Amino acid sequence: MAKNKEEDKKPKKIRVYEIARKLNTKSNVVIKKLNDMGIPVKSNFSGVEEKDAEKFINEWNKVKKQAIKEAKEKKKEEKKKSKKGESEEKKKIEPKKPKVDKHPKFKKKEFLEESLPKKFKKKKKYKKTSKEESQTEEKNKTIKYNPSMTVFEFAQVIEVDFSDVLSKLFELGILARKNDIIGEDAAKIIAEEYGFELAEEGASAALEDELTDTEDKPEDLIERPPIVTVMGHVDHGKTSILDAIKKTNVAEREAGGITQHIAAHTVKVNNKYITFLDTPGHEAFTEMRARGAQVTDIVVLVVAADDGVMPQTVEAINHSKAANVPIVVAINKIDKPNASPDRVKQELANYGIVPEEWGGNNLFVNVSAKKKIGIEDLLESILLQAEMMELKANPNKKAKAVVVEAKLDKNRGPVATVVVKEGTLHQGDVFIVGVQYGKARALVDDRGRKIKEVKPSFATEILGLHGVPEPGDSLIVVGDEKKAKEISQKRQEGLKQATLNQKTVNLENIFEQIEGGELKELPIILKADVYGSIEAISNALSKLSTEEVTVKVIHSAVGAISKTDINLAKASGAIIIGFNVRPTQEALKLSNDLKVDIRTYKVIYDIIEDIKKSLSGLLAPEEKEEILGRVEVRQTFKVPKVGVIAGCYVTYGKIERNAKIRILRNGVIIHEGNISSLKRFKDDVTEVQQGYECGVGIDSFNDVKEGDVIEAYKIVKIQREL
Repeated sequence: MAKNKEEDKKPKKIRVYEIARKLNTKSNVVIKKLNDMGIPVKSNFSGVEEKDAEKFINEWNKVKKQAIKEAKEKKKEEKKKSKKGESEEKKKIEPKKPKVDKHPKFKKKEFLEESLPKKFKKKKKYKKTSKEESQTEEKNKTIKYNPSMTVFEFAQVIEVDFSDVLSKLFELGILARKNDIIGEDAAKIIAEEYGFELAEEGASAALEDELTDTEDKPEDLIERPPIVTVMGHVDHGKTSILDAIKKTNVAEREAGGITQHIAAHTVKVNNKYITFLDTPGHEAFTEMRARGAQVTDIVVLVVAADDGVMPQTVEAINHSKAANVPIVVAINKIDKPNASPDRVKQELANYGIVPEEWGGNNLFVNVSAKKKIGIEDLLESILLQAEMMELKANPNKKAKAVVVEAKLDKNRGPVATVVVKEGTLHQGDVFIVGVQYGKARALVDDRGRKIKEVKPSFATEILGLHGVPEPGDSLIVVGDEKKAKEISQKRQEGLKQATLNQKTVNLENIFEQIEGGELKELPIILKADVYGSIEAISNALSKLSTEEVTVKVIHSAVGAISKTDINLAKASGAIIIGFNVRPTQEALKLSNDLKVDIRTYKVIYDIIEDIKKSLSGLLAPEEKEEILGRVEVRQTFKVPKVGVIAGCYVTYGKIERNAKIRILRNGVIIHEGNISSLKRFKDDVTEVQQGYECGVGIDSFNDVKEGDVIEAYKIVKIQREL
């Protein structure tokens, strides 16, 4: 503890490679500059005091700004000089024009066509063409810049070798590599030098503005069905209630009887419709439930009559309240002998969910999904709640929808399940959804039938996407495909930039961080059949992180485990987790060759347990002291060039050559250290057992006296578990 306190008092140090990363330059450049400033550093792992590091970074940025400013001024001056020189040169070279147009018998055009030699005519014609070409060239001199553009990409756009761009950046005081991002200021200066200008970024903003919605007129709004999310604790019967409503049996098909994916379907009750979203009950799916509550109008909270309020019941209540969504309570399993609906009502009242008969605002219905009791009452309560809410939407406008689930189907390509919030979605509509875009090639309802249009509050599977969107993304219908593609590209560039700005995990910086003692990580590559599962598993794994070990999902995607995943896992030392997916034949062979660990699962609980075991191997072992033995000093000898040797007798246990020791005098520790030599008579030995004599040399200590006790011990590392 004392040691830790001393370490806390020490000034915080920043490593050289961290400074280099902040400045987007190489470590050896930082080392040289630091040494020039009188701050001695030897390698990229050397530490620099925080105040010195800040001083250095500020100085660097100051010099960089000055260099950019000077370069701009220099460029302006050169431009002025070149323009002045060009105009003077033009005056010298340009011949005086003949004053033929003043002649009464000739017009200028006739004279030029008939009187001048053919050679001159050709030149004139050539001059005219070149002028047109130069105008086109000027038009093309404007280039588009995006914040995620690398040096190499920028060089390609201005048609210059990337090494020349690197040289120009160096002149500006920027040390960059081929795949580094080029800043806008630097790009502007270099582009001007090669005769280009950066395009304005206003066009993309204008496109995004077009997606913003206008307020609907009251006369355009008509009643729409409620969108209902079913929530509750695991195994309280959410899916069973939906089965009873749909008159199907989904639960038996789900792995382990637990819902793994969000589903959306619509049912008809008394000539009215209700759209249900079924969210899973496992705690790892907290985020999916939160998203469901935001999409929904009403939450049906399922609580088992024999079990009462559980942790996930409380979570569901909190999500519903956060989204300001009314709750209808379904007390399930009332057919069980130990069922107590009143106890459930009392428990829920503690969380602000109070029945109407008790003076509250929540509708309560007693049901039994197994015996089909109270199902009709539940549906009527939902419709009653919806009636009080007066849910309305305008169907006569471009559709807006929310992605509930998305996956990559090997036969149909990217497929998304969406719920239309307003407007009507038609087959053939072009849309933008998150960073993806597409054209509705086909619309499929919850029963697998192809439909032509989808009205507000109805769910559909949509085909024709150019990529897999993420659950929770907004789908907005736009005018034409070109516009949709342009918005999609712009959003993808923004996403790329955001990803690049994040601290990425690769082989290089994993080693840097681990060797630098910053952290230990368990990198994971996660592949699943749908995005919802990826989100859920990622959240569950992140909860396993401790102060010492971080669980990092370095890559996640939908689809089978591929060769690319294996290569990435090998490079980053990651393990691959597949949820409801398998590796391809090529990937399986490559994983065997490269010894990459692939683990496939069907139930999330098993993933959590296995990762816990993997993490325990990365936790710093617990250190425990183990006493080996004690020896009594009975005589001391001074040996030239060696020091004092203690003649000892082993009174307990044993003494080992590589053991740590502490010297006790009258029960008080006077020295702690190591053994420099251990002898039996004249022979060097590795250990001496109880009841034998030995000679002990103590490293860097000569004040040992007769009667002292030498205690030998070692530190044993015990593997910890999470």
